Amino acid sequence: MPKVESSVLMRAPLDDVWALAQDVEKLPNIMPDLDAVNIIEREAVNADTTRVVSEWHARIKQMNRKISWTEEDIWNSRDHSCHFWQMRGDFDEYKGEYSFASEGEHTRATLKMEYQFNVPLIGAMMKKVIQKLMQDNCTTMLSSLRDEAERRAAAR
Repeated sequence: MPKVESSVLMRAPLDDVWALAQDVEKLPNIMPDLDAVNIIEREAVNADTTRVVSEWHARIKQMNRKISWTEEDIWNSRDHSCHFWQMRGDFDEYKGEYSFASEGEHTRATLKMEYQFNVPLIGAMMKKVIQKLMQDNCTTMLSSLRDEAERRAAAR
């Protein structure tokens, strides 16, 4: 299964970045190709862990295509990580992990994704194009979080 990964250093405190990342319903306000995120379920599993089921709607503008999926996220505040996977949707498979770590006054955010996205009638030739789109998406997600976290930190 193809994999992509991106990492970014943010000039913002870990607690602020962590709170921003978990506010998934507001992500369409800062991410350009994300149309909507709707929370279906949210529950505290224990003192450190929250389970969230959400429905995502996005665009792949380069392919003039809309995609949707429902994912389950397990947010762990003890190690500042989120494991996620598609429950149903347009990906054949989709899963990954966010991790957040303090580096002094900054925060390092890393996103790793594994996916399988087969588009009928375009075949293997497009796999490299889809790989690049997924890598770009991974980078854009973290860059968008960084820009918003740094904007908020500067406004204090």
